[in-house]
Amino acid sequence: MSSRRRSKKDAASTVMPPQAPPSRYSRRERVLYVGCEGEVTEYDYLRYLNKEFGSGDSETGRPPFTIKPVRKADGLIPSRTVKAVVEAAQGEDETWVLFDRDSHHDIHEAFEAAADSDTEVCFSHPSFELWLLLHFQPFGGAQGAAKNTHVLEKLRRADPAYRRFDKPDKGLNDARTKALRDKEKAAVQHARALVGQCEHDSCKPANATFEEPKYGRSAKERAARSGHAKNCDVLNRDPSTDVWRLLVSLGIVKV
Repeated sequence: MSSRRRSKKDAASTVMPPQAPPSRYSRRERVLYVGCEGEVTEYDYLRYLNKEFGSGDSETGRPPFTIKPVRKADGLIPSRTVKAVVEAAQGEDETWVLFDRDSHHDIHEAFEAAADSDTEVCFSHPSFELWLLLHFQPFGGAQGAAKNTHVLEKLRRADPAYRRFDKPDKGLNDARTKALRDKEKAAVQHARALVGQCEHDSCKPANATFEEPKYGRSAKERAARSGHAKNCDVLNRDPSTDVWRLLVSLGIVKV
């Protein structure tokens, strides 16, 4: 198996669209361990990606992949999500995590842990449900004290399948995943637009990259790979979601 870490020349100054990185691993099929902070919605979404896109597409040249979700009963706080996925992968495959702002106090700690373990982060503010909503419509405006309320209200109105989402069922059944189909490109466009709408003037979706930071780079530099500026605190990225990077990395959507 090839080394998990590799050295790279400094990225060229010309900004290039983010592309899926070449595999660092010896498996013929790409395998990703993806840690889920939540125990239901994110897990169901990852299973949907496996089912809908995991076999690849010979016509477009999109290679097959297997996502192995990692979750715990009653969920995990972000930093423990990173720890759990790293332990599950055992250095054999690439690692990603999905977690959101919610009311957690260990977000920065989680980004530090992800940087130390070469784990990709898909952070959502205020919630993962924002990513689902972006399949149906654009969204904007800081949520602040409203937290996830407005996102959920709009999601319930976006499609009949989501009318009773979170009342109390947050799972993604067949009807809900069917409603997402063929809307992936729109969701990516809407999520990237949020980067450009960030209150920090230097955040631009065109600055997003999948180039691997050199060993020892800070968590801030790693968090900036979504297109946000290095000094744009992740807690201030309201609203935003980086889940689009996973779909682009897998070749499901091209930008």
